[in-house]
Amino acid sequence: MRRFYLYVTFIFFISTTVFSQKNYEIRTVAFYNLENLFDTVDDPEKNDEASPMMGIKENREEIYLKKLNNMAKVVSEIGAKETKNSPAIIGVAEIENHKVLEDLLNTGHLKNKQYSIIHYDSPDLRGIDVALLYQEKYFRPIQHETFELKLWDENGFRIYTRDQLLVSGYLDDELIHIIVNHWPSRRGGEEKSRSKREKAAYLNTQIIEKIKLTDTNPKVIIMGDLNDDPTNSSLKKILKTKSKKSKVKEGDIYNPMEDMFRRGQNTLVYRDNINLFDQILFTSPLLTTKKDFSTYKMYKTNIFNPQYLTTQKGKYKGYPHRSFSGSNFINGYSDHYPVYMYLIKEKK
Repeated sequence: MRRFYLYVTFIFFISTTVFSQKNYEIRTVAFYNLENLFDTVDDPEKNDEASPMMGIKENREEIYLKKLNNMAKVVSEIGAKETKNSPAIIGVAEIENHKVLEDLLNTGHLKNKQYSIIHYDSPDLRGIDVALLYQEKYFRPIQHETFELKLWDENGFRIYTRDQLLVSGYLDDELIHIIVNHWPSRRGGEEKSRSKREKAAYLNTQIIEKIKLTDTNPKVIIMGDLNDDPTNSSLKKILKTKSKKSKVKEGDIYNPMEDMFRRGQNTLVYRDNINLFDQILFTSPLLTTKKDFSTYKMYKTNIFNPQYLTTQKGKYKGYPHRSFSGSNFINGYSDHYPVYMYLIKEKK
């Protein structure tokens, strides 16, 4: 009799799983810092000489191809456990130009995915930009633009950094808005540089207010390498993020990664300190507290960190397995783990 009940329970579990797969659409939305994805050509208008790729003296083209394939392998696997597909939408950072993204999408891992690119050159002195990649069969952009983050140092000189990219469009038949970020670094220390990231967060609030002029209760996804943890002032005081679903009201921003950070999860390690700089957060219409999935809602948010993305031995054991050590290519991936979330809704 006990075996019979176990058998029935097993069949019920399998049937429920299959039923769920048949009755829900599921899409992966992700973000990945690609760690200095630069091409091999010197751009006289940018300080790309500072990139590790340009510091490599021999076999640079071969190494560039290895770097592309490593990055593409990771992108192809993010969220694939549940969707059997790479992300429908993925924001990226630390890319040099449009060409490196074309080369990335032409690798064997991604060339059949029919991704398109939204990219603008930013004023960043190193020449690094953000961009959005999307699968055409799932996402249809209707508008995109960049917003310049204007900063000055203590001497009144302009600090040139990354723009913030806004893309609005239809994920299947639902309008969503995505803001891709790469906020100013902690160069000079967290406290000294804090105001720069607070200003970056404030620019996000301005972008959201602009969205609301035409979409009063918008589904906004904020993603990026924020160079701040979920508990820092840029998120808690400027964006006013909430970490508990029960506290989220209409118009609020929910950050599912704050609880993950408090539990010790991370997307990078620097000088033995763990940080969760890479984040995905979103406005209240993408959050459900009543299991109502009649429209796209967040099902799960996570960090993609399979074993091969982590250094397994040596001085940097436990750190993300990065591509470069100085100007040496060490056949890794990135010094950041990617992050992703599943959006699901009931099939009609």
